[in-house]
Amino acid sequence: MRRLPAMARTPVLTPQQDDFPRWYQDVIAKAELADNGPVRGTMVIRPYGYALWERMQAAMDERIKATGAENAYFPLFIPESYMKREAEHVDGFSPELAVVTHAGGKDLEEPIVIRPTSETVIGVYMSKWVQSYRDLPLLLNQWCNVVRWELRPRLFLRTSEFLWQEGHTAHATYDDARAYAAHIAHDVYQDMIVNTLAVPLVVGRKTKRERFAGAINTTALEAMMIDGKALQMGTSHELGQNFAKAFDITYASSSGQVETCWTTSWGSSTRMVGGLIMAHGDDQGIRIPPRVAPVQAVVIAVKDDERTMATASSLVSELTAAGVRARLDNRTTQGFGRRATEWELKGVPVRVEVGPRDIESGQATIVRRDSGDKNSVAFDVISASVATLLESMHTEMSEAARRFSGPLGEELALAAGELATGLTIEQALRGLAERTGTRDAVTAAAVLGVAIRQGGDAAAALDTLATVASRRLALRREVESLTAQARFSAVVLGVLPVGFWLFFPGGAGPGALAKPLGWLVVLIGLALDGAGFAVLRWMAAPERLC
Repeated sequence: MRRLPAMARTPVLTPQQDDFPRWYQDVIAKAELADNGPVRGTMVIRPYGYALWERMQAAMDERIKATGAENAYFPLFIPESYMKREAEHVDGFSPELAVVTHAGGKDLEEPIVIRPTSETVIGVYMSKWVQSYRDLPLLLNQWCNVVRWELRPRLFLRTSEFLWQEGHTAHATYDDARAYAAHIAHDVYQDMIVNTLAVPLVVGRKTKRERFAGAINTTALEAMMIDGKALQMGTSHELGQNFAKAFDITYASSSGQVETCWTTSWGSSTRMVGGLIMAHGDDQGIRIPPRVAPVQAVVIAVKDDERTMATASSLVSELTAAGVRARLDNRTTQGFGRRATEWELKGVPVRVEVGPRDIESGQATIVRRDSGDKNSVAFDVISASVATLLESMHTEMSEAARRFSGPLGEELALAAGELATGLTIEQALRGLAERTGTRDAVTAAAVLGVAIRQGGDAAAALDTLATVASRRLALRREVESLTAQARFSAVVLGVLPVGFWLFFPGGAGPGALAKPLGWLVVLIGLALDGAGFAVLRWMAAPERLC
């Protein structure tokens, strides 16, 4: 009897390589992180997704408070007149505003803006609370929701309503405000994202056109995602005296002079959840770094018998006592394979599998989510082994993400470090070109040099280099695709008349023209091929990439 071939197993998720955006949507749904809300652009964060956000929130809040900032809360509703006080600010946010004009059964005398950010309302109260230099610096932070009307929503990445923290500070001097904004960018945001989320970053200044509306400088923290695109994970803004003048945030100096404050604002949001998914996920689901994982180890009871359940429950208690966030999965009415797949989708760092055979052998099976490695470990050392394994896993995941960011990310980080240690821009550029040894790096370095000569500082220039490199890669892929299509079309069109000539090799009529016509089409195809690469070189020229 002939054996029928086994049916291919349908993947739980769309493979990343096939359709990365679809994979992202699949993993959010299957890992039970979030769902779309009833109003377009809103989202419902499910318990597991919110637990992940709470871990991020706690890590960020601890660092924010270490800078001296205190948490407060300001209203969701902001009078429209507040927004109009700072003209650049209202112009920048106008397309995203949600405005209430009717409430309590009647039209409102003044429209109310639903909070897109809180610089305006906090500015009013800073003006009230700051009277003397003794009141400075005033360092505030709030955890809240904001609304920015989004035309192309994606869960966690771009939604009309999202959760975040926004910090707002007032200072006596420009230098103090600038130093605090940098302190937040590096010692709060960068430290938390790199060391807790295991996501490497490139930190740089935004161009004048891309700055926060009303700011004199914006520092952005960009992370490389698996699909090769960068995602902004947080920003820190120097607002100069723009908002202070608009809202009359002044103070009496020690000499009795009335001075205008210098202010900052800075924020990070639930976008970090999306960034974590896209930085560490794979075709089996998300992979959560142990330090931020709501559940670091899940103990799965394979069978529903008294001894297995007791052993699994005891292991959870031992792991918890060892400082591991552990959970017991005793849902034996569901198949073991289904439960293992669920925890794999959810990215729990370690699975501990316990069944009757494991108890007989005195060992449980430990499975790593990041690598899929399985090992048998004696019951009496499981808690210590898992605690050690979690820390090494976090380090390895961080290193893997750093390697994935590629030579450009590593070289940018190294160049930024060299500039920070006192090397000149020229020395850093020379080292960048020598280390990479590629024409692209040399071209990018040349563009960087042009940007610096035009008045940009080192951080802005490094940001320019990253932008140039990503544009070059995108252009190359696009033009190579077009030239490949042209080459294929030329060959196909050329083969048809040549084949016709083979069937009608001589004489007058169509057969006589087929051969030269075929070769002509092939030559035209080759010319198109060459022209395509010429277009690539032209499009990638520095003056068109800046």
